[in-house]
Amino acid sequence: MTHHAPAGYQPRPSHGESITLPARPEAISLKPGETAVVVVDMQNAYSTEGGYVDLAGFDVSGARSTITNIAKTLEAARAAGVLVVYFQNGWDKDYVEAGGPGSPNWHKSNALKTMRARPQLQGQLLAKGTWDYAIVDELQPQPGDILVPKTRYSGFFNTNMDSVLRARGIRNLVFVGIATNVCVESSLRDAFHLEYFSVMLEDATHHLGPDYIRQATIYNVETFFGWVSTVNDFCGAIRQAPQG
Repeated sequence: MTHHAPAGYQPRPSHGESITLPARPEAISLKPGETAVVVVDMQNAYSTEGGYVDLAGFDVSGARSTITNIAKTLEAARAAGVLVVYFQNGWDKDYVEAGGPGSPNWHKSNALKTMRARPQLQGQLLAKGTWDYAIVDELQPQPGDILVPKTRYSGFFNTNMDSVLRARGIRNLVFVGIATNVCVESSLRDAFHLEYFSVMLEDATHHLGPDYIRQATIYNVETFFGWVSTVNDFCGAIRQAPQG
């Protein structure tokens, strides 16, 4: 029997050969065309002195090396044709999207709590259009990248992230960004439940809190939800991908 493609049909793009990424608990095979690097909340709020996280009393000193390592990761990913997706966390200027007192987010968000404790900061933290909300200068999205705004820790909650990925045949996600133990881990856990294979690059993320919480997230990811690798291993592996 002969099958004819419907008018206007475009074949699904070939996603090429697999590469082997060294990782824990074991190496994982990825096709670059089925893989996206997910850049989690690399905004001034989370990584820069004077941003919300710094104002809330967390240590942001480790964020500088994180920015450098993410830039290295993105350069290698884009050169290999790997999709880059950015999450950008925050709310409208009136904070309607933050949920109000009827939402646990209103009670637990440290940005909202900081503004309530210091009213002079009201409207400055994680509000769309502000410096705090903006992606850091060193990691600005490039043509071909996708930006997904989000209003909660997980980038899959109430966003179009899942459909954006599925429409492009993406099955594998490589997570970088801030914070390791909050938005990165929340998004990676949701990705697991949506049947994505997820890798976290441990030296391209930065945690909020004591070091044991970073270790806990690494343990959770490599034991229960995905794989853990490094920037050098990712860049080395992805550069082995056949071009064209």
